[in-house]
Amino acid sequence: MINNIQYITRKKLIHKIEFVWNCKKESVFLLFMDMPFALVCGAGGFIGGSMVHRLLCEGYRVRAVDIQYHEFYEWLNKPHNNYEFVLGDLRDPCVVSQIVTSDLTEIYQFAADMGGAEYIFTGEHDAQIMHNSAMINLNVLEECRKKKVGKIFYSSSACIYPAYNQLNENTPTCEEKTAYPADPDSEYGWEKLFSEHIYLSYMRNYGMQVRIARFHNIFGPKGTWKGGKEKAPAAFCRKISLASNGDTIDMFGDGKQTRSFLYIDECLEGIRRLMNSDFTGPVNIGSEEMISINGLAEMVMDIACKKIHINHIDGPLGVRGRNSHNELIKEKLGWAPNLLLREGVEKTYAWIHEQIFKNK
Repeated sequence: MINNIQYITRKKLIHKIEFVWNCKKESVFLLFMDMPFALVCGAGGFIGGSMVHRLLCEGYRVRAVDIQYHEFYEWLNKPHNNYEFVLGDLRDPCVVSQIVTSDLTEIYQFAADMGGAEYIFTGEHDAQIMHNSAMINLNVLEECRKKKVGKIFYSSSACIYPAYNQLNENTPTCEEKTAYPADPDSEYGWEKLFSEHIYLSYMRNYGMQVRIARFHNIFGPKGTWKGGKEKAPAAFCRKISLASNGDTIDMFGDGKQTRSFLYIDECLEGIRRLMNSDFTGPVNIGSEEMISINGLAEMVMDIACKKIHINHIDGPLGVRGRNSHNELIKEKLGWAPNLLLREGVEKTYAWIHEQIFKNK
């Protein structure tokens, strides 16, 4: 596997800068070396790719790694003056030993085996979900210990919260301190909870600076919108964009189950604030604007100016209700997400509609 890795070295990047700016070789080299240097794991995915983009805009030097290239941030698949991409499998410790280096100032660990309800909750992928994600986290953490990389962010999930606290769609409980006694409703949730403990153990035993956030249904442009791994907002945007007035679309369950959904830009803001704080977490990064799945579908219909009928069918559902609880993030970071769901859905619908038109 390691022979197939595609790796753009830092030396090549420095040489490229020296060639272009030969008259200022020394000053440019020093500026390059003084930049904060972050590794983004899972950069071929939705949140990871978006974080790479944000860090580059903030003036970071970034190394990105994933088993696949990013489908929508195509320019991130090529090296830039302060950017390098590694095509490699983080389940392979040899790959991890190459991409985790002692000069890194921060690591953002988003890499995981995941997807929407059809992937997570059927039970058909439980073994690979647990194996793949656990292997990634174990490899990354152990290499961080060896290389003495000090600060690392881990993306956990609201799926860690006990199923018994989310039986009522109107009054779900997802306060951080309610995670125990543990009873996640999926193996994906169990793996996330297990990995939280791995990170916290490495922090206690090896002095690493760890930050952990539990994400609540992140969505937005440049995310997966078809193929079975897409989240509910993307699925409804796709279905309703493709439908004509009076058509019927399928929905799992009765549609009365509730969720909150967080727009990608606010997710990134929360992560950066957490990384720049002295708070370890775990902390929720999510919206408190709870909506039923029926309500979400109706919102997309309204944005699309269409009236679509819903056919409620049997299928994987997850918990009955889930909503972010944001008192802790307000207390520790002095901030919480506040973008209205509709604003994010409008942007997402416009982007997915454009993708569908491009693919026709």
